[in-house]
Amino acid sequence: MIFKFFPKEFNFFDLFEKQVSHAVEAASFFREVASKGQVTEDMLSKMEEIEHRGDDAAHTIIEQLNKTFITPFDREDIYALTKELDDVIDMINTIVSRLRIYHITGVDKNLVEFAAVIELSVHAMARAVAGLRNIKNVQCVFDACVEVNRLENVGDTMRDRVLEDLLATEKDPIMVIKWKDIYQDAETVLDVCEDVAQVVDSIMVKQA
Repeated sequence: MIFKFFPKEFNFFDLFEKQVSHAVEAASFFREVASKGQVTEDMLSKMEEIEHRGDDAAHTIIEQLNKTFITPFDREDIYALTKELDDVIDMINTIVSRLRIYHITGVDKNLVEFAAVIELSVHAMARAVAGLRNIKNVQCVFDACVEVNRLENVGDTMRDRVLEDLLATEKDPIMVIKWKDIYQDAETVLDVCEDVAQVVDSIMVKQA
């Protein structure tokens, strides 16, 4: 009877790696979408499916957090990491949705470049999250977080450059508004990846 008072132990590291795998898939698919130059209904449906799987993974973590007495690190850090990872996927989904809603067609070299940087950042973020399994992975985790931060700076520079070019060359004010939203959303994905890295950094410092 006593076992009824103690919930089953869950491996949060497995859950986080599953969640971050959806972010990796989303980033890879976004790069594919950007290279195609048009979002079809099937593409939009696939992106929404990835986003739904990401939501399910986040809900699972929060549900298990509410059932677990002993956690591998602070509960607030588990919640923060879950939320930020979910935000990465949500923002990528937002960009794909905007491309469809705005009826954007044609390959845009700036968006292709953004998509490539986002994919690199998400992969570095995934390495940082995976490194949480073992406190001895501190250098690996640190290097991954530094890479995420570097790519966020790259994104800032790219955003400023492409917006300057957009305002200088695009004569249609509606298109300026559309692309401004898309480029800023793309840079926001990199901001959120950096937020994930900061949460991971904080966890590692507390565990040291």
